[in-house]
Amino acid sequence: MIAADSQDSNREATEYLQTLRALVCELKTALHSISQNALSAFEESVADQEVLSTRLAILAVNLSASSDRNISTPRTEMDNNLKLQIRTAAEELQLLNRGYAALLQYSSHSATLMASLVDSFNGHFQEASGPGSQYQTWSCQM
Repeated sequence: MIAADSQDSNREATEYLQTLRALVCELKTALHSISQNALSAFEESVADQEVLSTRLAILAVNLSASSDRNISTPRTEMDNNLKLQIRTAAEELQLLNRGYAALLQYSSHSATLMASLVDSFNGHFQEASGPGSQYQTWSCQM
C-alpha cells in the first residue's frame, strides 16, 4: 500500500513538474505575443495559462494530502531530485511572473498616460490630484 501511495505521489509530482514547465512556456509565449502585438496569440496564451494554473492548484492539493498521509515514509533519491526540479521550475515561473506583472503594470500606466495626452490634445484637460501634481505635464511637438 505504501509503495502504491509513493508511486502515485511520484506520478503526481512528475505531472506537477510538467505542468509548471508548461506554464513557464505559456508565460514566455504571452510575453513574445505582447512584443509582436499578436493579440489572438496573447489571448490564447492567457486561456492556456488559466487551464494550467487550475491544474496546478488541483495537483498541489493532491500532493499535500498525499504527503500528509505518508509523513513517516522515507523519501528516495528520485523524490529529492524531483523536489529540486520542481523548486527550480517554480523559481523560474516566479521570476517570469514578476516580469510579466511589471510589464502589464507599466503597460497599463503607459496607456493611461497616452489617453490623458489624447484628451489634452482634444481640449479635455484633467488635473491629476495630489501634492505636486499640477507640475506634471505632457508635451508633444509636431
